[in-house]
Amino acid sequence: MDLDHARTVAVQAAEAAGALLLEGTRGTVGVQAKGDAGDVVTDLDLASEKLLLERILTAYPSHTVIAEESGLVGAAGGEWTWLVDPLDGTNNVAIGLPAYVVGVALCQGGRPVLGVVHDPVSAHTWSAIRGRGALSAPAGSPSGVRLAPPYAPSPHGPLLAWTQGYDVSRGDVAAHALKSALELNARRVLQLWAPLLSWAMLARGDIDGIVGYRAEAVDLPAGALLAREAGIEIRALDGGPFEECFDGTPEDRSFVAAHPRAMPRLLSLLE
Repeated sequence: MDLDHARTVAVQAAEAAGALLLEGTRGTVGVQAKGDAGDVVTDLDLASEKLLLERILTAYPSHTVIAEESGLVGAAGGEWTWLVDPLDGTNNVAIGLPAYVVGVALCQGGRPVLGVVHDPVSAHTWSAIRGRGALSAPAGSPSGVRLAPPYAPSPHGPLLAWTQGYDVSRGDVAAHALKSALELNARRVLQLWAPLLSWAMLARGDIDGIVGYRAEAVDLPAGALLAREAGIEIRALDGGPFEECFDGTPEDRSFVAAHPRAMPRLLSLLE
Protein backbone atom coordinates (compact mmCIF):
# COMPACT_ATOMS: atom_id res chain seq x y z
CA MET A 1 0.00 0.00 0.00
CA ASP A 2 1.47 3.35 -1.09
CA LEU A 3 0.46 5.63 1.78
CA ASP A 4 1.87 8.71 0.06
CA HIS A 5 -0.52 8.13 -2.84
CA ALA A 6 -3.35 7.43 -0.40
CA ARG A 7 -2.63 10.74 1.33
CA THR A 8 -2.77 12.55 -2.01
CA VAL A 9 -6.13 10.93 -2.81
CA ALA A 10 -7.51 11.77 0.65
CA VAL A 11 -6.24 15.36 0.67
CA GLN A 12 -7.57 16.11 -2.80
CA ALA A 13 -10.93 14.52 -1.98
CA ALA A 14 -11.23 16.40 1.33
CA GLU A 15 -10.33 19.71 -0.30
CA ALA A 16 -12.83 19.16 -3.11
CA ALA A 17 -15.51 18.37 -0.54
CA GLY A 18 -14.47 21.45 1.40
CA ALA A 19 -14.91 23.65 -1.66
CA LEU A 20 -18.40 22.22 -2.09
CA LEU A 21 -19.22 22.96 1.55
CA LEU A 22 -17.84 26.47 1.44
CA GLU A 23 -19.92 27.32 -1.61
CA GLY A 24 -23.00 25.65 -0.13
CA THR A 25 -22.86 27.58 3.13
CA ARG A 26 -23.17 30.84 1.20
CA GLY A 27 -26.75 29.93 0.31
CA THR A 28 -29.70 28.37 2.08
CA VAL A 29 -28.79 25.12 3.84
CA GLY A 30 -31.43 22.40 4.02
CA VAL A 31 -31.55 20.95 7.54
CA GLN A 32 -33.34 17.80 8.72
CA ALA A 33 -33.61 16.10 12.09
CA LYS A 34 -31.39 13.05 12.60
CA GLY A 35 -32.17 10.54 15.32
CA ASP A 36 -33.89 11.19 18.64
CA ALA A 37 -31.10 13.06 20.43
CA GLY A 38 -31.53 16.45 18.72
CA ASP A 39 -28.85 15.92 16.06
CA VAL A 40 -29.30 17.19 12.49
CA VAL A 41 -28.12 16.42 8.97
CA THR A 42 -27.93 18.86 6.07
CA ASP A 43 -28.01 18.52 2.30
CA LEU A 44 -24.35 19.54 2.40
CA ASP A 45 -23.44 16.50 4.51
CA LEU A 46 -24.95 14.26 1.86
CA ALA A 47 -23.39 16.05 -1.11
CA SER A 48 -19.95 16.11 0.50
CA GLU A 49 -20.17 12.43 1.43
CA LYS A 50 -21.19 11.47 -2.11
CA LEU A 51 -18.13 13.27 -3.51
CA LEU A 52 -15.79 11.67 -0.98
CA LEU A 53 -17.14 8.18 -1.58
CA GLU A 54 -16.78 8.55 -5.34
CA ARG A 55 -13.19 9.78 -5.06
CA ILE A 56 -12.05 7.12 -2.60
CA LEU A 57 -13.80 4.14 -4.20
CA THR A 58 -12.61 5.15 -7.65
CA ALA A 59 -9.03 5.06 -6.38
CA TYR A 60 -9.50 2.00 -4.14
CA PRO A 61 -12.52 -0.02 -5.33
CA SER A 62 -11.65 -3.06 -3.20
CA HIS A 63 -11.48 -1.11 0.08
CA THR A 64 -14.24 -0.75 2.65
CA VAL A 65 -15.62 2.68 3.57
CA ILE A 66 -17.54 3.64 6.70
CA ALA A 67 -19.17 7.03 6.21
CA GLU A 68 -21.02 9.22 8.69
CA GLU A 69 -24.33 9.17 6.81
CA SER A 70 -24.14 6.12 4.53
CA GLY A 71 -22.66 3.73 7.06
CA LEU A 72 -20.79 0.68 5.77
CA VAL A 73 -20.02 0.64 2.04
CA GLY A 74 -18.49 -2.62 0.85
CA ALA A 75 -17.73 -5.79 2.78
CA ALA A 76 -16.77 -5.52 6.44
CA GLY A 77 -13.65 -7.11 7.90
CA GLY A 78 -11.17 -6.31 5.14
CA GLU A 79 -7.63 -5.18 5.77
CA TRP A 80 -8.20 -1.59 4.60
CA THR A 81 -11.07 0.61 5.80
CA TRP A 82 -11.65 4.30 5.12
CA LEU A 83 -13.55 6.43 7.62
CA VAL A 84 -15.32 9.48 6.19
CA ASP A 85 -16.78 12.43 8.10
CA PRO A 86 -18.07 14.66 5.30
CA LEU A 87 -19.03 17.58 7.53
CA ASP A 88 -17.77 17.60 11.10
CA GLY A 89 -19.64 20.51 12.63
CA THR A 90 -23.07 20.03 11.05
CA ASN A 91 -24.86 21.72 13.95
CA ASN A 92 -22.59 24.73 13.54
CA VAL A 93 -23.40 25.00 9.83
CA ALA A 94 -27.11 24.67 10.63
CA ILE A 95 -26.99 27.86 12.73
CA GLY A 96 -24.62 29.75 10.44
CA LEU A 97 -21.47 29.31 12.54
CA PRO A 98 -18.39 28.89 10.27
CA ALA A 99 -16.66 26.20 12.34
CA TYR A 100 -16.56 22.91 10.47
CA VAL A 101 -14.08 20.57 8.78
CA VAL A 102 -13.88 17.48 6.58
CA GLY A 103 -12.20 14.37 7.98
CA VAL A 104 -10.84 11.23 6.32
CA ALA A 105 -8.89 8.33 7.81
CA LEU A 106 -7.47 5.12 6.39
CA CYS A 107 -7.23 2.21 8.80
CA GLN A 108 -5.39 -1.08 8.53
CA GLY A 109 -6.88 -3.78 10.70
CA GLY A 110 -8.89 -1.18 12.60
CA ARG A 111 -5.90 1.04 13.37
CA PRO A 112 -5.47 4.38 11.56
CA VAL A 113 -2.39 4.73 9.40
CA LEU A 114 -3.45 7.92 7.60
CA GLY A 115 -5.48 10.91 8.76
CA VAL A 116 -6.58 14.06 6.94
CA VAL A 117 -8.46 17.07 8.29
CA HIS A 118 -9.39 19.95 5.98
CA ASP A 119 -10.79 23.32 7.09
CA PRO A 120 -12.63 24.99 4.20
CA VAL A 121 -12.98 28.29 6.09
CA SER A 122 -9.24 28.82 6.60
CA ALA A 123 -8.37 26.89 3.40
CA HIS A 124 -5.91 24.75 5.34
CA THR A 125 -5.27 21.00 5.49
CA TRP A 126 -3.55 18.85 8.12
CA SER A 127 -2.46 15.29 7.44
CA ALA A 128 -0.48 12.52 9.07
CA ILE A 129 0.93 9.11 8.21
CA ARG A 130 1.64 6.80 11.15
CA GLY A 131 5.27 6.96 12.17
CA ARG A 132 6.07 9.81 9.78
CA GLY A 133 4.82 12.91 11.57
CA ALA A 134 2.05 15.39 10.84
CA LEU A 135 1.97 18.13 8.20
CA SER A 136 0.21 21.48 7.92
CA ALA A 137 -0.35 23.00 4.47
CA PRO A 138 -2.50 25.58 2.68
CA ALA A 139 -5.17 23.95 0.54
CA GLY A 140 -3.79 22.97 -2.85
CA SER A 141 -0.16 23.00 -1.71
CA PRO A 142 1.92 19.95 -2.71
CA SER A 143 4.01 20.19 0.48
CA GLY A 144 3.66 21.27 4.09
CA VAL A 145 5.48 22.00 7.34
CA ARG A 146 5.84 19.62 10.26
CA LEU A 147 3.54 20.14 13.22
CA ALA A 148 5.23 20.36 16.62
CA PRO A 149 3.04 22.11 19.23
CA PRO A 150 5.00 23.86 22.01
CA TYR A 151 4.56 23.34 25.72
CA ALA A 152 3.34 26.68 27.05
CA PRO A 153 1.55 26.24 30.40
CA SER A 154 -0.57 29.07 31.78
CA PRO A 155 -0.69 29.94 35.49
CA HIS A 156 -4.45 30.35 35.05
CA GLY A 157 -5.01 26.74 34.06
CA PRO A 158 -5.25 24.90 30.74
CA LEU A 159 -7.43 25.78 27.76
CA LEU A 160 -9.28 22.57 26.95
CA ALA A 161 -11.83 21.17 24.52
CA TRP A 162 -14.54 18.69 25.47
CA THR A 163 -16.13 16.17 23.11
CA GLN A 164 -18.67 13.44 23.67
CA GLY A 165 -20.56 10.91 21.58
CA TYR A 166 -24.08 11.46 20.30
CA ASP A 167 -25.46 8.69 22.52
CA VAL A 168 -24.35 10.37 25.77
CA SER A 169 -27.49 11.51 27.59
CA ARG A 170 -27.89 14.71 29.58
CA GLY A 171 -28.24 12.61 32.72
CA ASP A 172 -24.98 10.66 32.26
CA VAL A 173 -23.38 10.83 35.70
CA ALA A 174 -19.80 10.18 34.55
CA ALA A 175 -19.99 12.83 31.83
CA HIS A 176 -21.41 15.36 34.27
CA ALA A 177 -18.64 14.66 36.80
CA LEU A 178 -15.89 15.00 34.19
CA LYS A 179 -17.27 18.25 32.77
CA SER A 180 -17.71 19.69 36.26
CA ALA A 181 -14.10 18.89 37.15
CA LEU A 182 -12.88 20.59 33.98
CA GLU A 183 -15.06 23.67 34.47
CA LEU A 184 -13.71 24.09 38.00
CA ASN A 185 -10.03 23.72 37.10
CA ALA A 186 -9.53 24.80 33.50
CA ARG A 187 -9.11 28.34 32.21
CA ARG A 188 -11.70 27.67 29.50
CA VAL A 189 -13.54 24.59 28.24
CA LEU A 190 -14.52 24.71 24.56
CA GLN A 191 -17.38 22.65 23.16
CA LEU A 192 -17.00 23.22 19.45
CA TRP A 193 -19.47 20.63 18.08
CA ALA A 194 -16.65 19.71 15.69
CA PRO A 195 -14.20 17.25 17.31
CA LEU A 196 -11.86 17.12 14.33
CA LEU A 197 -11.45 20.89 14.51
CA SER A 198 -10.46 20.50 18.17
CA TRP A 199 -7.88 17.86 17.21
CA ALA A 200 -6.37 20.19 14.61
CA MET A 201 -6.21 23.00 17.18
CA LEU A 202 -4.44 20.70 19.64
CA ALA A 203 -1.97 19.53 17.01
CA ARG A 204 -1.20 23.18 16.20
CA GLY A 205 -0.80 24.14 19.85
CA ASP A 206 -3.82 26.49 19.96
CA ILE A 207 -5.33 24.62 22.92
CA ASP A 208 -3.74 22.64 25.74
CA GLY A 209 -5.77 19.45 25.69
CA ILE A 210 -8.90 17.53 24.82
CA VAL A 211 -11.03 15.34 27.05
CA GLY A 212 -13.30 12.94 25.21
CA TYR A 213 -16.09 10.80 26.60
CA ARG A 214 -17.47 7.94 24.48
CA ALA A 215 -16.31 9.74 21.32
CA GLU A 216 -17.73 8.91 17.89
CA ALA A 217 -15.91 6.16 15.99
CA VAL A 218 -15.88 7.82 12.55
CA ASP A 219 -14.12 11.07 13.45
CA LEU A 220 -11.83 9.94 16.29
CA PRO A 221 -9.08 8.08 14.34
CA ALA A 222 -8.17 10.86 11.87
CA GLY A 223 -7.93 13.53 14.57
CA ALA A 224 -6.17 11.38 17.13
CA LEU A 225 -3.57 10.17 14.63
CA LEU A 226 -2.94 13.75 13.50
CA ALA A 227 -2.38 14.89 17.09
CA ARG A 228 -0.27 11.89 18.07
CA GLU A 229 1.99 12.30 15.05
CA ALA A 230 2.41 15.99 15.99
CA GLY A 231 3.76 14.89 19.39
CA ILE A 232 0.59 14.86 21.47
CA GLU A 233 0.13 12.14 24.09
CA ILE A 234 -3.22 10.36 24.39
CA ARG A 235 -4.26 8.32 27.41
CA ALA A 236 -7.38 6.61 28.67
CA LEU A 237 -9.24 8.54 31.38
CA ASP A 238 -7.55 6.44 34.08
CA GLY A 239 -4.11 7.27 32.66
CA GLY A 240 -3.70 3.91 30.96
CA PRO A 241 -2.83 3.27 27.30
CA PHE A 242 -5.18 4.41 24.56
CA GLU A 243 -5.51 3.19 20.97
CA GLU A 244 -7.36 5.31 18.39
CA CYS A 245 -9.20 2.41 16.72
CA PHE A 246 -12.68 2.74 15.24
CA ASP A 247 -13.86 -0.66 16.47
CA GLY A 248 -14.48 -1.59 20.09
CA THR A 249 -17.07 -0.14 22.47
CA PRO A 250 -17.89 3.53 23.14
CA GLU A 251 -16.16 3.18 26.51
CA ASP A 252 -12.94 2.39 24.65
CA ARG A 253 -13.17 5.83 23.04
CA SER A 254 -12.89 7.92 26.23
CA PHE A 255 -9.56 9.70 26.49
CA VAL A 256 -7.34 12.57 27.59
CA ALA A 257 -5.02 14.20 25.03
CA ALA A 258 -2.33 16.79 25.74
CA HIS A 259 1.34 17.65 25.33
CA PRO A 260 3.33 14.96 27.20
CA ARG A 261 4.58 17.50 29.75
CA ALA A 262 1.02 18.69 30.38
CA MET A 263 -0.49 15.22 30.73
CA PRO A 264 0.18 14.65 34.47
CA ARG A 265 -1.53 17.92 35.40
CA LEU A 266 -4.51 17.24 33.17
CA LEU A 267 -4.99 13.73 34.53
CA SER A 268 -4.85 15.11 38.07
CA LEU A 269 -7.75 17.46 37.28
CA LEU A 270 -9.91 14.45 36.51
CA GLU A 271 -9.16 12.43 39.63
